[in-house]
Amino acid sequence: MKSKEEFKGFSEHDYRPILRDKSIEFLEELIKTYKPKRILEIGTFIGYSASVMLNTDKECFVCTVEKDEKNAKDAIKNLNEQGFAGRFEVVHADAMDFLVAHQDEKFDFVFLDGPKGQYIRYLPFLKKMLSKGGVLLADDILFYGLVRSEEKIEHKHRALVNNLRKFIEAIENDSQLDTTIYDFANGMSKSIKKD
Repeated sequence: MKSKEEFKGFSEHDYRPILRDKSIEFLEELIKTYKPKRILEIGTFIGYSASVMLNTDKECFVCTVEKDEKNAKDAIKNLNEQGFAGRFEVVHADAMDFLVAHQDEKFDFVFLDGPKGQYIRYLPFLKKMLSKGGVLLADDILFYGLVRSEEKIEHKHRALVNNLRKFIEAIENDSQLDTTIYDFANGMSKSIKKD
């Protein structure tokens, strides 16, 4: 598999929302353990995490949603170049619009790595779309330590942090979900749908 730096579009961004090494290892471990057939990813960027999942399990199919048109096009090119044609779909759409339109579809695994402040809004749809025994993995849920900080949050981050706190509270207290929070990287949560 190509390195992150070799992906088309990587060098064109000052801010690159690419998985940290520990998060990549954890994602690979989960894909190997649960062997999902259908994966939904919210937040494609240039296709790096989708390629990690496709490379880890040769039988899975990834549907990944990206709002930015150029990123979506770069992701398609990157994934095709690595021989994943026919095993993925890159959807150029707003994630909420996609979830509303596709809420009757089922997925065995959801990787949530889009706009952090929207996780709580996506949750009811993702729960419905997740198969029994399916995994919801959410990235960056601790947001540079601010989510668990006792200090006053700067105005520019306040809504995002408050929404992430609501998301964590929701997944930890949901009787349908068995949730574990991980402190590594920028924080990840793993929720298994019980029924």
